[in-house]
Amino acid sequence: MNLAPGARQYALPPLVAAIPLAVVSPPLGALALALGGFVVHFFRDPERSPPPRGVVSPADGRVSVVREEGDRLRIGVFMNVTDVHVLRAPRAGDVQSTTHRPGAHRPAFSKDSDRNERVDVAFDTYECSMIAGWFARRIYPYVSTGDSVARGDRIGHIAFGSRADVLLPAAYDRDDLLVAEGDTVRAGETAVALRAESGGVAGDGADADPGAA
Repeated sequence: MNLAPGARQYALPPLVAAIPLAVVSPPLGALALALGGFVVHFFRDPERSPPPRGVVSPADGRVSVVREEGDRLRIGVFMNVTDVHVLRAPRAGDVQSTTHRPGAHRPAFSKDSDRNERVDVAFDTYECSMIAGWFARRIYPYVSTGDSVARGDRIGHIAFGSRADVLLPAAYDRDDLLVAEGDTVRAGETAVALRAESGGVAGDGADADPGAA
């Protein structure tokens, strides 16, 4: 099973402690073992297969934000502790900048979470934001300025509960959305937006190219 970076740091202490604790107090040993197992499960990093077309979700979880920001649309995905927390690129692109913004640690599903600590990754045509939650205090971006990604590539992860947003390119409008608030999505696999030409068939060039998203 693939694991995200940091799994050993969080999982080893309870797993190692489970051995002596099992001798002193079997229930405590079992609890430590269960905690270590939960951490390993939390840091799982399964393979994903993007669909033929569309902008894909950056995260597993539930769509918690769909809103307009100027002439662009933002889609936010809330991850609870049972979701995979490895984040993936919604589209192909080149990283223009990665910006860490200190902030609060409000629950990631609340409106106040827009003021939370975050890392904004600006690509050439869109932006992806990794937002910490009330418990999540570590954001691990995998990309840096100058990197190129394909749609569905891993771009980072957040430890223990959080939110991930995609700010769509300006060419997208509400008619192109494929999800609404409350929908469940999977990182790198669920298409959240698709540009449609008149007639409602193929999407734009970027969406129609499976390799470029």
